[in-house]
Amino acid sequence: MGYKQTNSSQPTPTDLRRFRIVLLAKQREILGNVIYMENEALRRSDISPLLQPCDLADLSADNYELENTLGLVGSERGLLAEIEQALARIQSGTYGVCEGDGQFIPRARLRAIPWTRYCVHCASLSERGILYRESQLIDTDQNAGARDSG
Repeated sequence: MGYKQTNSSQPTPTDLRRFRIVLLAKQREILGNVIYMENEALRRSDISPLLQPCDLADLSADNYELENTLGLVGSERGLLAEIEQALARIQSGTYGVCEGDGQFIPRARLRAIPWTRYCVHCASLSERGILYRESQLIDTDQNAGARDSG
């Protein structure tokens, strides 16, 4: 029988419209979170000197909270960039193609992480510093060490 594996095939135009809607909704959500966190951080930094905490522990806690918020904002901005790149891939017709091996990313993965650039296997390789290039595995950590020592 001609069973077609639809889970890892090219996204259909309907899939692309759905993924675009999901990505735009996530983008709006994250942007709202970032704006809220930035405003809260600014508000706290503006009123903090006026309150003059009575001890160093209070000041330290305030600073920790501010640094934590700013770290979250940075992380969210990184995710926004990933979403913008995914939207650009939809526009260019390359959405759903793994940047590691050139194969289609399974729909289940795209549904879970619609901004992903890699299939699970290549994402794992990328996290370990190993990338696909021209059908060869290249260990970027070992190559970097060889360049540095030579």
